[in-house]
Parts: sequence; C-alpha cells; structure tokens
Amino acid sequence: MNKSDLKVLRGGLLDTAITSRKDFVSAYVTNTRLMGVIGMHMHFKLPDNEVIEDLHQFFYFDAEEYGFETYRSVLGNDPEKIKEVEGSLIGGLGGEKVPLTFEEAKFILHEYVLMNVMCNLPLPEGLPEYRFLLEKDAHLSEPERYILRSKQCVKPESEYELVNYFLMRCFGRDFTAAEYLAVSGLETNLFPEFKPATFLKNNIKEDPEDGCLVSESLIEFDGTYHVIVTSIKTEHMKVLSYERVSAFQISSTEAAMLLARPEYITLYDVTEDLTGFDRNATELTAGAMITKYDSGTLYMMFHPNNKHVNRAEYRLNEDVLGLYFLSDNGQLICASYTIDDVLKLEWDLVRSPYRKRLTPVEKYQFQEAVLYEFIQSGFPFFEEFVEALTMEDK
Repeated sequence: MNKSDLKVLRGGLLDTAITSRKDFVSAYVTNTRLMGVIGMHMHFKLPDNEVIEDLHQFFYFDAEEYGFETYRSVLGNDPEKIKEVEGSLIGGLGGEKVPLTFEEAKFILHEYVLMNVMCNLPLPEGLPEYRFLLEKDAHLSEPERYILRSKQCVKPESEYELVNYFLMRCFGRDFTAAEYLAVSGLETNLFPEFKPATFLKNNIKEDPEDGCLVSESLIEFDGTYHVIVTSIKTEHMKVLSYERVSAFQISSTEAAMLLARPEYITLYDVTEDLTGFDRNATELTAGAMITKYDSGTLYMMFHPNNKHVNRAEYRLNEDVLGLYFLSDNGQLICASYTIDDVLKLEWDLVRSPYRKRLTPVEKYQFQEAVLYEFIQSGFPFFEEFVEALTMEDK
C-alpha cells in the first residue's frame, strides 16, 4: 500500500478545543460600554470533534484600567455550565445582549488586546483557546466602527443619564466613550491631575440663569476622595459644553457621611441543612456575584438594568438589588437599601425550594450599611453583633 493511499480520520478525542476547526455560530456583546466594562460571548461549532461539538467563549473587558481582564470557556452545550460562567462574568453588568457579527466580535477582542499591550497588562489565562482569533486580521470601516460603538452603548433617555454617563467616563479617563456622548472636538480632559477614578455619587441641579446642569460629584482614586463641581450644557442628547468649576479633597470620614444610606435587613435561622444553596438556589441568585469569606458566603444580586444612572442623584451602588449572606453558623441575612428591594429578596426566598429550611427571626433598619462590617467583625451571630452596636451607641 502506498503512503498516498493512507488517510487519517480526524474526530473523537483527536481534536481539542485548541486544535479543532471552528465554525462561527453567533456572538453578542453587552451594551454596557458607558459603564466602562463590557462582556462578550462567542459560540463556535467544532465539526471535526465527534465528542465535543461546541465551544462557548466568554470575554470580560475593562475600558478604564485593566483591558482584556478575564476569559472563560465552556466545552459542550451544558446549559447549567453556560449559565454559571455567564452569570459570574456579566450577571452584574445590567445590560442587554446585542448580537455581533464575527468580524465585530473579533474587532472588539483585538481592540482590548492592543490596550493590554500598550499598558503592559498580561493577557488572561486561556490564550491557546482564543489565539486563533488574534491570528486573524480585524478590520472595520469607519461606518462599521460607528455601528459597533452604537451596539455597545445605550442611548441616554434624559439629560440626567447623559450627564452621569459622560462624567463617569471622564473621571474614569475613558475619553473615547466620553467623546461618543459629546459634540465633535469638545475638550473632555479637564482634570489631568487625576488618575482614573471611581464615580461614587453625583447630584445634578439646573442653573436657572444659563440653563446649564451643575454637577457635584464624589470620586475616589488611590484611597483619596474628591468633590468636583462641573457645569455642562446639553443639546439634542449630546454634551455641548463642559466646564470645570471647582475641585477639592475631603477625608474618608466626610466621604462616608456623603455616601451613608439606610440598610434594611431580615434575619433568618437555618433550621435544616442548606447544602446546595448556590447560584441555582433562587431566581435572583442565578445572576449573583458570589464571594467566599471566612465566616460564610455572600451573594450580591443586581438590578436587571442600569436605570439608576437616569436620576438627578446617582449612586454607584444603586445597581445592587440586595445581598444574601449565608453564615457558617446557621444564619441567612437578607439585606438591601430600600424596603421595596428587601421585600423582593424575601419573596425570592419564599418561592425557592429552601423556604421550609428558613425561619424568620427579626427585621432591622440601620441608618447606614452594616452587613459588611458584620462579615468582618468575627461575631458568630448577627444578634450579638447588633447588641454590640447598641452598646457602642450608648
């Protein structure tokens, strides 16, 4: 038999996600670019692999500091695995999934990889799986780039939303996105002395004399807090003018006072084993950010959208619907910043399979958030922590 008569039949375990031929199926991006971060998903078929037929790739990009920050993948079509990875990466972004073409998805990836190279940031783990996308050219015309930017950005519904997003991008030194919201040629870098900052709070009031919107913003970077006053004029949902009025540093105590808000807590005793209380425990935990602590597990649930940006008073943490903290000492603490939201959490637990394993103990209202303080306190039970707080107040 001649060598030319031999054929290698590829398939089965001969091909991995790295070596398999990949046929593009679909992709989407979250329209959260104005928040400074986006999530992207790409789905490929692996036609040469008889065992694993699908590859799902998830990408997390930060436009302010960290670039292409996280990559995760799922081999196969297990809906629970896909849901878990999707929830952990984009569950808290509050955006909609907007379909992308293969060329658009590839362009986004190249854009953030370039940012990593320019800023000397390492690429996330998993490079062998997504390297094939970097080996392909990524070119879009200017009209195509504009369409892609539009897919990543929500359209502000009011002047409040426009101003909040614009300032958020400016203080994050994400001027590419800020310029998307402004008229051509507007100077956006009015605070060159500041590093990329977190936009913690903003109050917008209209100046009756000239119709400008005056913002008092609280920002933070490198552990320092600053109050910034700016004046903005808008027209046709674009920023027409942007002026610096004042800027001064405040203490962390003063910042805490500006950020203080009530916290509503419902305490439950765990009467039966809650093994299996995870991302799939309730309807709300499906999209939760889950963090392990020495004393238990925290589930942070988010609102399904970013409507909190569309207000005259903006607060960073208002995208959070509420928190569950399952302590290792047999308590479940349900916390939120409003009565309506804490009721949503309670109803979420009532509808869950774990409702009969939980006994309501007490409801609390605090003038400021205390749950994180309890988690770090070392107290085994929440009632003891509350008693200690009460003694301090006396």
